[in-house]
This record gives sequence, C-alpha cells and structure tokens, in this order.
Amino acid sequence: MNARQLIGLVLLTLMWGLNWPVMKLGLREWSPLWFRAITMGGGAVVLLLYYWRQGLPLLPRGAAQWRSVIVLGLPNVLGWHGLSIIGVDHLPAGRAAILGFTMPVFTVLLAVLFYGERFTARLALAVAAVLIAIALLLWHEVHALAGSPVGIVWMQGAAFCWALGTVWMQRARLTLAPETLVIWMLGLSSIALLLLAWTIEPAPQWHFSSTTAGVLLWSILLNYGAAQVIWFAMARALPASTSAMSITAVPIVGILGSMLIGEWPSWQDGLAIVCVVIAISAVLLRRP
Repeated sequence: MNARQLIGLVLLTLMWGLNWPVMKLGLREWSPLWFRAITMGGGAVVLLLYYWRQGLPLLPRGAAQWRSVIVLGLPNVLGWHGLSIIGVDHLPAGRAAILGFTMPVFTVLLAVLFYGERFTARLALAVAAVLIAIALLLWHEVHALAGSPVGIVWMQGAAFCWALGTVWMQRARLTLAPETLVIWMLGLSSIALLLLAWTIEPAPQWHFSSTTAGVLLWSILLNYGAAQVIWFAMARALPASTSAMSITAVPIVGILGSMLIGEWPSWQDGLAIVCVVIAISAVLLRRP
C-alpha cells in the first residue's frame, strides 16, 4: 500500500467501527427503522450526486440489471441494515458490532453447504470460535441484563443475510457498475424500510437535539457516503487480504468506541472479540 491507500484504510476502519456507537446515539431519539430509512436514503442521494459528477453510468438498463439490484439488495442491504439496526437497539453497540462481524464465517459455511467448497480444519476452528463468542455474549446478556438476548438473534440474522448476499454477489454475473448497483440497492431498500417504519413505528420528532443532528449527518455523509467511496477505490487496488484485515479491525474499533458513550466492555466482551478475530482470520487470511 502507498501512503494514500494506508490513510484510506485507516479512515474506513474508523468510520465503520465508530458507526456502531454513533448509531446507538441516534437511537436515543429515533426509532430504528425510521433512523435507518432516512440515513440510508440520504446516503444514496449523496452517492448518486458524487458518482454523477464522476461521469459514471447510474441507471440500470434492462430487466437483468434491475433483477440484480433487487435480488442482491434484499440480503445485502435490506436484510443486513434492517436487522442490524434493530439489533443495535436491543444491545450495547460494541456487542452488536462483534456479533455482526461473524459474517465471514457464515459466508464460508454457506459456500460449503450449498456450493461444494471443502470443510477444512481452519473452518472448523472458525465455527468453534464463533460459537464460543456467541455463548459468552448470550451468557452475559442473560445474567447481567445489560441488553436483551433477543438482540443476539437479530444480529445473527443480520450477519446471515450479509453472508448470503456476499455469496450471491461473488457468483453473480453483473453487467452494471458496482457503484450503480450499490446506489440503487440503498435507494430501493430505504424506500422499503420507510414504508415499513411508517406502518409499525411512530413518526419521528423532527425537532431533535444537536447530537442527533450530528449523528444523522455522520450516517449520511460518512457511513453511507465517504466510506463507500473509499471502499470502492480501495477494492480495485488492494488484495483481498487487506479487506480481511480491515474487517477484523472494525469490531475492535466498535467496542472501544462504545466506551465514549458510556458502554464499558465486560470480560465476556473481551474474550468474545478475541474469538471473532480468530474466526475471521481463520477463514479470510491466506497462508503465505
């Protein structure tokens, strides 16, 4: 990596990691689905304007491209982002981040079960580590009452959706630019979440605090805006192992960042994050 790419990786990891406690702050005044729908929709608009100025083709053409947007958007965006924000509402932010980033293990398991990939000793280690992490966090939730055990179910559902979407994305024969795909997945998913929020959640109070205003701007401009731009730029230039390392660091930043909003990690959180880092490394990092 050159200096610019290293700075991009650090910024990306910080933005994705700190976004977990930032979401928790937003949920103090907003209900989960309203928060996600507004920030996701705003982020889609920001990306649309940015890539339009870059001259990229931004409109899917033909039934096949629109089908890719919808099929891949259901698990990757609607499933992951919709379920994870409900999980964050039920759990401390750092704990939710740990559970969400069990996704790579689900991805490999799905590839083994449905696409004939080999079950290796490294995968067995990853599965065991994730199960230990989940058991530690579930035990803490039940005994310490620091959150809600059902939040673990929401976060594991979110991780499974993200994993399923990742497997489908790897095997999709895409004919449209990835930037275009993401913009429309975000846009259509935000509309679906908005309709769902309108149906089952009370309307938000539009007179909110300066903290919530900052959270909304962070989520729109950084989490759904700048982070996506950096990610696409790096994905083209860097090897997959670099992406693996950034994924490993995100839940660590998430749980440390949660201390800034008064959520102090327990010893179970510490052991759980060690287990998740071991699991992610086992399935993603290649032997030299």
